[in-house]
Amino acid sequence: MGAGQPWNRPARRRRPMRVGLVFAGVGVALCCIGVTGLGVRNLQVVTQAATPVRETADEFLRQVVLGDTGRAYDRLCSQARKKWSEGGFESWVRTPPEVRDYEIVDVSVTTRDGRPLGTVVVQLTRASGVTEQRDLPVVREDGGWRVCGDPF
Repeated sequence: MGAGQPWNRPARRRRPMRVGLVFAGVGVALCCIGVTGLGVRNLQVVTQAATPVRETADEFLRQVVLGDTGRAYDRLCSQARKKWSEGGFESWVRTPPEVRDYEIVDVSVTTRDGRPLGTVVVQLTRASGVTEQRDLPVVREDGGWRVCGDPF
């Protein structure tokens, strides 16, 4: 009983393809998680903004209908206030046929360049009885929402 040949374990095969696929799979999974997280965050921003956008448009239009153009002017964004003086805005709003009633038809909020932007679709009724549908842009400014653009 002599000394026999020591037992040799077979060489372990390397599997570089499998390792590469595992790393690629982990990378893809992390990217998917990141994209999903950004999507959920954008969705939350948009859904949380719909109510204040509607309220801003509603208050602005209510003040226009009531003839309180000074308070309506205060709800305009800085870009719109640069375009019109308060007196110019008042005369523009009071130009016949004046808005006598309104109905908010739809509110949508999107993000552009990471900033929320609201659009309120409004059915306006003029003093002449004519109705027309308009898009009322609403932007986030100075910590609040403001009407921006040409609403009428």
